[in-house]
This record gives sequence, C-alpha cells and structure tokens, in this order.
Amino acid sequence: MSLPPCPNCQSEYVYQDQSHLVCPECAYEWNPSELAEEDTLSIKDANGTLLAEGDKVTVAKDLKVKGSSLVIKIGTKAVIRRIVDGKDHQLDCKVDGAGEMMITAKFVKKA
Repeated sequence: MSLPPCPNCQSEYVYQDQSHLVCPECAYEWNPSELAEEDTLSIKDANGTLLAEGDKVTVAKDLKVKGSSLVIKIGTKAVIRRIVDGKDHQLDCKVDGAGEMMITAKFVKKA
C-alpha cells in the first residue's frame, strides 16, 4: 500500500501509526481523512454562491482581456472547466466568443 507524501515537507518516507500518518523527517502528524476534507476548495461567485466544476456562469461586469483589445461584455456565458487555487484567478473557463481563459470568481455569477 502506498501512502501519500507528507503535506508539510513532501517527504515520501511516511509511515502509519494507528489512524494517523507520521513523517519521520519533519515529525509532522496528520489524519488523512481530515486532510482530505480541508483540501476541497470553496470558491464563491459575486453573490456568494458556491461554485463547482461544470457550472455555467455569466460575467457580472465588463472585463478587459490582458494583452488584447478584447473586452468580455457583461452577461457573457462561460462554463467552468476546473477550479484552481490561484492567487489572482480561481476559475479556468471556456468563455463564449473568447475561448479558454482564467477568470477571477468575484466577477462571475452562477447561471
């Protein structure tokens, strides 16, 4: 049985001690079931609605596309491909008329 690497130092030398996993390199102990619950991202739209992959959203304000003269108008529809834990962009979307791009969650509303 392969155990996941240490979330603290990424060491592969992890061993199990009852219900916890222990890293011998940094002495970090964790319960894998609790860690799995914490890893889920809770990204919310402009109205505070929780977003998930596959959701259809609409743009809540006009957005200028960086490095282009293109402007995504308010009301443009998009589909969330995946949710990432980015510093400035959380949603990897396919936007109608603009293609694939990253969008900040606070600029969209769930459709």
